[in-house]
Amino acid sequence: MTPTDHQSSIINHQSPILLCPGQGAQHIGMGKGWYEKSSVSKQVFDAANALLGFSLTDACFAGPEETINRTDVAQPALYVASVASYKALQAEGKIDRIRAAAGLSLGEFTALHLAGAFDFETGLQLVRLRGQAMQDAAEMSRSGMVALVGADEAQADALCEEALNDPENRGDEVLVPANFNCPGQVVISGSEKACERAMSVADKMGLRATMLAVAGAFHSPLMQPAADRLRKALDEADFSLPTLPVLSNVTGQPHESDVASIKDRLVEQLTSPVRWEQDVRWLLANTPQLARFIELAPGKVLSGLMRRIDKPTKVENHAEPSP
Repeated sequence: MTPTDHQSSIINHQSPILLCPGQGAQHIGMGKGWYEKSSVSKQVFDAANALLGFSLTDACFAGPEETINRTDVAQPALYVASVASYKALQAEGKIDRIRAAAGLSLGEFTALHLAGAFDFETGLQLVRLRGQAMQDAAEMSRSGMVALVGADEAQADALCEEALNDPENRGDEVLVPANFNCPGQVVISGSEKACERAMSVADKMGLRATMLAVAGAFHSPLMQPAADRLRKALDEADFSLPTLPVLSNVTGQPHESDVASIKDRLVEQLTSPVRWEQDVRWLLANTPQLARFIELAPGKVLSGLMRRIDKPTKVENHAEPSP
């Protein structure tokens, strides 16, 4: 059965749907419990250390925070921790075959790897380059991101337009919606001055706004230099079609059964908004009521977003191994 066949079929509830975390879920100690409990998890981390040429385990387990929060470290760390937890769950017999997978931003690469689109080494090389390219692009301009609580897509668009329509804007500023995470939670991304004005506009609109501690304006046009570098790496990477539906952050739908299209969407993701709520709603619409959702390590971000998107749906969290 091809991925497009999957799109029109109902997902069997007896096999789990994987949710793979993205940047923001990282923390000191991530993956350590799995590393210490499971020999297969340890093998994943040890292989990553050898491939990367530095100790990812030290960064994950000991920090410091300024290291693990760097985009160029956090992205490979998240990928490895998620894969390590998956391999351990598989070895414990808690996962047999999976029916669908979705990942938030960086997590989309994890989801594609676990769906058979590319091997572990290829995925690690891609996410390392992606993290480096995004870090470098962030350092090219003064930029940031702002979380809006209580906003929908139309309000976020209006807020960005008003913040840019200001005498201080010389015409070269950027401000766009970057993440549609769940009802009432939108993140906008762009030039530093535009983000600062957005805080005032949000207050006028009765929205709560918080400046995020991030390296730069992710999922905005300011990431185009990173997208160009990722495009080159993806063109050279060996891909296969995933064996099950994997949701695209760009479209909010499963990836098409075409390798070139998958690579295109992964490049576009760097400069386009992440439509996580739409991804989850697709899964819910194509899943029996008793479907099993599993969130891989690290953190509990996606479990929390699910409660905001569809409270009755329970997510098994595996940030840490069971006692």
